[in-house]
Amino acid sequence: MKPKLDYLEIRSHDAGFLAFALAGAMLIAMPALAAPPGTVPFGAYDPDGTFIDDPVPIIEHVFLPWEDVFLPSLTDADAYALERDRALLVTLEPWTWSRSERNTPGFLRAGIADGTYDVNMRTICGVFDTLQSPVTLRWGHEMDDDNGQFIWAGWEPQDYISAYRRMIDICREAAPNITVMWSPLGDEGMELYYPGDDYVDLVGLSVFGLQAWDQAKYGRDRTFAEILGPRYERAASFGKPVVVAELGYVGRAPYIEDWENSVRVAYPEFPNLVGVVYFNFPEVYAWPEGFGRPDWRVDSRTLP
Repeated sequence: MKPKLDYLEIRSHDAGFLAFALAGAMLIAMPALAAPPGTVPFGAYDPDGTFIDDPVPIIEHVFLPWEDVFLPSLTDADAYALERDRALLVTLEPWTWSRSERNTPGFLRAGIADGTYDVNMRTICGVFDTLQSPVTLRWGHEMDDDNGQFIWAGWEPQDYISAYRRMIDICREAAPNITVMWSPLGDEGMELYYPGDDYVDLVGLSVFGLQAWDQAKYGRDRTFAEILGPRYERAASFGKPVVVAELGYVGRAPYIEDWENSVRVAYPEFPNLVGVVYFNFPEVYAWPEGFGRPDWRVDSRTLP
């Protein structure tokens, strides 16, 4: 199979181009962005437009595949963000969203190494260079999570690092003003995939609170700070600003209230935390051990 860069119509679920919600990474690129004293800047991935008229988000998160990609949607996202004084965080996934047409990890790895996918990266980043909003690129995220969800995850660290560096070099050549976010899941071992200071402006993390999981695995509810803590320590060790690039929580009302009152607090123990971006969409892949697909949307996450 050859990599495709066709301007095709996007499927309904996968229309992540218009699901804007995560741009805290732009704080370096756009220092004027700010948050009220004592809080952390907020953004969201928001396909349903829940935050369309909300003045609080300053980050618009866009998910984008590099195959079967409808490039004009990036221009639409730029206009949407500009109208709301938001910066763009673009998570670029190196595959197609058509599950039946996805390549294997080996094909992707070899294709990046031999230059097959250079055109995909160069074309998309060429569009980045035309946008008016500050753009942060998050490429090949959660590479440290070997659960079979992503075909770029669980590689030998050096293979991933080589691929990441090649893609970032190409993108910076096409769009010199982008900010780059390296974004592991955040578990132990993530440091093995660190590509080097020259290839990282921000470190992204993922933090999800599922009350049913907490109760089953820990016998109690866990807090945002408890889950973030060890991941933050690993991320902050690189001396870069840290962003919770994907955030969600589902549970009963007291659990939701506790998280809601915690996620934007400027904790003294997390001095490098510069943004949190909410994932306002149902989980795409099922959690293990029968926990299903939590619905992280703010209107659906509170359980009876």
